Amino acid sequence: MAVALLSRLFGPPLPRSAARSERLPSFQALAILSSDALSSVAYATEAAMGVLVLAGSGALGLSLPITGAIVVLIAIVVFSYRQTIEAYPQGGGSYVVARENLGTAPSLVAAAALLVDYTLTAAVSLMAGTRALASLWPDLLRHEVSFSLVLLLLVGWANLRGVREAGRLFALPTYAFVGMVALLALAGFGNLLLAHGFRPDPPPSVAALEPLGLFLILRAFSSGCSAMTGIEAIANGVKVFREPAAARARSTLLVMGLMLSAMFLVVSGLGYVYGIAPRPGTTVMALIGARVFGAGSPLLWGLQIATLLILVLAANTAFADFPRLAAMLSEDRFLPRQMGWIGDRLVFQNGIAVLVVGTALFILLCRGDTTMAVNLYALGVFLAFSLSQAGMVVHWWRRRGGGWLGRLLMNATGAFTTLLVLVVIVISKFDEGAWAVVIAIPVIVAGLARIRRRYRQVDAAIAPGEADRGPIRIPERSEPIGNDSIVWVPSLSRPSLEALRYAARVSDRVTAVWVRAEREDPERIRAQWRQWVGEDPRLGLAILDSPYASLIQPFVGFVAEREALHPDRSHTIVMPVAIPRYPLDGLLLNQRGLNLRQALLAERNRVFTLVRFFLPA
Repeated sequence: MAVALLSRLFGPPLPRSAARSERLPSFQALAILSSDALSSVAYATEAAMGVLVLAGSGALGLSLPITGAIVVLIAIVVFSYRQTIEAYPQGGGSYVVARENLGTAPSLVAAAALLVDYTLTAAVSLMAGTRALASLWPDLLRHEVSFSLVLLLLVGWANLRGVREAGRLFALPTYAFVGMVALLALAGFGNLLLAHGFRPDPPPSVAALEPLGLFLILRAFSSGCSAMTGIEAIANGVKVFREPAAARARSTLLVMGLMLSAMFLVVSGLGYVYGIAPRPGTTVMALIGARVFGAGSPLLWGLQIATLLILVLAANTAFADFPRLAAMLSEDRFLPRQMGWIGDRLVFQNGIAVLVVGTALFILLCRGDTTMAVNLYALGVFLAFSLSQAGMVVHWWRRRGGGWLGRLLMNATGAFTTLLVLVVIVISKFDEGAWAVVIAIPVIVAGLARIRRRYRQVDAAIAPGEADRGPIRIPERSEPIGNDSIVWVPSLSRPSLEALRYAARVSDRVTAVWVRAEREDPERIRAQWRQWVGEDPRLGLAILDSPYASLIQPFVGFVAEREALHPDRSHTIVMPVAIPRYPLDGLLLNQRGLNLRQALLAERNRVFTLVRFFLPA
């Protein structure tokens, strides 16, 4: 019953062979990886205006040159990341580039910045989407937190169903938003050309609260730089594309950069010409739409609904990249191993679940207001940009192949400009919330490093030594015991060898079961078995392949098959368990074993023996 319900909710399991078919064509990949960047035009102009208006309505005219400067910065970053994709066709996010070129510490800083950024991206996008709808339906403002949380659950559910399903679901709203902004541009230009003229209207009179100075202009610029969030997503998600993946990713990144720049200029330009000023309860995009299409126009509703959908779906960029980054950190032992587990729908389901929880906490903390969150997440974005581009400079310097100098200078330009913007953001936004990220990133880095240290300590503690070397033999007995043991062997470690020795003492026959992960070589496993266990014919090794991502179901099926084949004999399932010494160990160890035991218990009553191995203090 429960399995059938989950299958209906999330879809049936996908075989690993379907992984390539889960890859996306460029037009769907653009939708799933660029929704964050493209949707930022809905609030980036407003974010810059919200700072400029503090100096009075006369300062709002600076929004246009600020937009121009940001567009130049977008071009630099896009061309820099196109080179990153060329150098790292398997996916070259900031973490990977920094790890391979700058070392462990910078790579962890980049990873921490991105983990924070992806969580804030999801929160900001969902809250901004709710605000877009509230511009048409003001009563929604009273329920904006609840509405944002409902949208969060819907996006999380869509991603748990799989990459291709998410791409199909998200393509139409993304292009609907692009189409509505294009229609806004055409209608606005037509109005300017035929009726209004190109002389800008004065904005509504607003009294100055602060003097207009360089510091306030830099604050406005750093707020407008929220338009650049999500640019890295395509470089992170090269594996999402169909082959040739790298070529498709580079082309898609260029198209995304052109679309983002054009849409940002349209919104800022129309806001300037029509004298738009920020107004509480109504977004700048809605004010521009009402001026161009007319208040109450169906096209205005279409614009705002498309804005709502693109902002909701922008959270999907975080859902595409947060779990993938967490899986890479898990593989490098900086996060618990279960963050790298691939679910039956070929997605990193634990990473998605963690992101849902983290995003929900930010939405509750911000109470639906995007202002504080926008001030926070631009810092993480540019920190990741700077480290990635600095890593690429080192990469080209090491290679020094044909054309290396031009590539190095391009990435050096990207590193310098993004670092400069990072300094501006830290200084100008420190009192507005950036201090929290400045503190959070070192704390996260310390946590990641601690997890790896503990994994290394545990690995050293359970690694077999000369005293653990086989052979392991089942004693000769005058009378059979009548019991067969099935030993779950996740690896040939000291706990696994202790479990095999125990099973040999209490059984007539022992079968060790190793469910092979996709990248594990069966011949290497057999060689390790002969080295540490020996070749007793009554103590066999069964290496199972899994057509699906789950490594649990093949073992469960093997146990059921053996029980059906020998119903006259008792069967004991022997499981090695490392006993934690510290609270953190509970998250790092035995997670798959606990899930495996639960899966076996769910089917019928069985005999279990847990062979405990106490970790040294």
